[in-house]
Amino acid sequence: MVTEQKRLDDIIRNLSQQPEELKDVYTEQLVVQLAHEVFKSPLEHQESVLKAPRRRIDSTSVEYPFHKHVSGFASSLRTSSAEALLPTSVDLANGSRRPARKPAILRKISAAQQLSASEVVTHLGQTVVLASGTLSVLLHCEAVGNPKPTISWAKNGEEVKYNDRMLLQPDDSLQILAPVEADVGFYACNASNALGSDSVSIAVTLAGKPLIKSSRATVINTELPTVTVDIGSTVKTIKRANVTISCQVAGVPEAEVTWFKNKVKLHSAHQLHDGSLLIANVSLSDQGLYSCKAANLRGEVTESTQLLVLEPPQPLPHLEDLTAVFSTTGTTIPSVLTSTSGTKMTISPGSSVLIGCAVNGHPTPNITWLFAGEPLNLKHHVLAAGHILQVLNVSDAMEGEFSCLAENEAGSLTQKTSLTIQEYQWSVDKLMACSASCGHKGVQLPQLRCLLDGTEVNTSHCKEKPKPALQPIPCNRRDCPSRWMVTSWSSCTRSCGGGVQTRRVTCQRLTAKGNSVPMSNDACAQGSKHPVDTQNCNRQPCVEWVASSWGQCNGPCIGPRLAVQHRQIFCQTKDGISVSSDQCSALPRPLSTQNCWTEVCGVHWRVSLWTVCTATCGNYGFQSRRVECVHIHTNKPVLDHYCSWRPRPANWQRCNITPCENMECRDTTRYCEKVKQLKLCQLTQFKSRCCGTCGKA
Repeated sequence: MVTEQKRLDDIIRNLSQQPEELKDVYTEQLVVQLAHEVFKSPLEHQESVLKAPRRRIDSTSVEYPFHKHVSGFASSLRTSSAEALLPTSVDLANGSRRPARKPAILRKISAAQQLSASEVVTHLGQTVVLASGTLSVLLHCEAVGNPKPTISWAKNGEEVKYNDRMLLQPDDSLQILAPVEADVGFYACNASNALGSDSVSIAVTLAGKPLIKSSRATVINTELPTVTVDIGSTVKTIKRANVTISCQVAGVPEAEVTWFKNKVKLHSAHQLHDGSLLIANVSLSDQGLYSCKAANLRGEVTESTQLLVLEPPQPLPHLEDLTAVFSTTGTTIPSVLTSTSGTKMTISPGSSVLIGCAVNGHPTPNITWLFAGEPLNLKHHVLAAGHILQVLNVSDAMEGEFSCLAENEAGSLTQKTSLTIQEYQWSVDKLMACSASCGHKGVQLPQLRCLLDGTEVNTSHCKEKPKPALQPIPCNRRDCPSRWMVTSWSSCTRSCGGGVQTRRVTCQRLTAKGNSVPMSNDACAQGSKHPVDTQNCNRQPCVEWVASSWGQCNGPCIGPRLAVQHRQIFCQTKDGISVSSDQCSALPRPLSTQNCWTEVCGVHWRVSLWTVCTATCGNYGFQSRRVECVHIHTNKPVLDHYCSWRPRPANWQRCNITPCENMECRDTTRYCEKVKQLKLCQLTQFKSRCCGTCGKA
């Protein structure tokens, strides 16, 4: 009775941990089991106890599912035997039909165990560690639901292929005979019916390096606020979603889980209690490669998930990039931007137009251009990676709606514009202002404008159109009021020092016939003041260039007996006052240097005879001579710079550069004794020229 009471306590404790929506199902099971226990005879009970070790599943051990069924090995067991004891469609209490329920896999609440028996029987929620003597592994999976769920098995995300070693038992258990290392992995039990599905995993591993349950699926989320994936998947999700990356780990010894983003260790605040990683309120900054590393004393293993944040196409808030492209294609080509509500553009036949599609998104949207709802096949007219459509030589057939469809994995966006085809035309508008207020020359011309769809445009658009004939209209043909007339100023009486210039001032009136009639000064004085007829001019002081005496002829020699001498130039007034040279800039400036004769520069280069060549043949002979600057008359040496006006002769040259006819070993230079003393015979160039001397050495 103590044992039975303990089992009853365990069942009640498990029942209390189930979610509210499943408690009625487990209550039914509990009632049936209690009734079964009460009516069993002592003999049956004893037989049941004796046979229990041989049975794969104890029908009295009922396990209940957790409400949460994400990653982890505290998974559960489906009790098909217990479910068989219950009516499938009739309630025990009143005989009413049971409500329809989506599947729920019964989870066994137990810690992971290392099993080394030759025949391993386990429920979901335990870790199977294969040993060398393991001959069979039996994995149980039981689920409840209405209609009755269908059970299937998968290994590492792929459907299990049954064979003579991988067997599906009648009770939906999975049996692995003679397990090998290739059987290591995560086995998932999947239960499904018309209302939904449930899935729980169990790890089969070896003692040693940890094992991570991974997936190679690509998950694209464009609507849900929450998404959960196994590590190894590729996740593409909208912004502000909550992403959970599960990292189920099995290993003996137990493995420690560490998370990284782009190879940088993450703070533990991002990690959930079951080892999963939660990325809340995803933004573009969360994009990257997330890695889960499981490590124990036997080794480590790492799996990674790539997170990509999706942004559906949306209109660009700024248009600088498109504006730059428009400007590079030429300012004369009209352009228009599409919008979600639609824009309008009117152009003339035969012209061209640029249509812009200002959108962005992540990843970069693919843009398809349409006309009247049908795709355009004009790839050679698409610019800026599809953002601009260039329509050339527009015709009446192109009048209508152009639209751009921007699409990426997150969604799509359509923007449009309507083209209207109309001719440019000249329009004769109101008269321009009269060209004169009085006299005989005033005319008015009608204003000519270039219009497109009633809107004025640049007149260059109408240059191919014939202009209408415009006749000037006379206007303001009347006598002008009397006014002062002045002639040009006369020349100044002096070029500097202050002079006077004059002009003639008269009062006249221009008639409507174009005649100029003299009037009295009083007729003009009423309208304006008499203009001045005299003014001062050339008030700047009179200045001149003044030169000092020439200096001595002792400058640098520039030729035989030829040197340079200098003098100073000043700007001063006629009164002898020195002023700035700028005031004399209008006057021709005297020379400040000139050539002169001097015996000091009577010099020339003197050279001696060439010395004897250092070699009679070969490639190394040279000779030298003495070069010096001497006076022509005294023949005395002077400094070289006195002769610098002529090039200095060379003081050495190559000589006897001819092949040596005989190949006998002899010296070809007179410095061979020095070569021998300096121990240079080892060098090839000296050894060949001093063959005789170096040979004796």
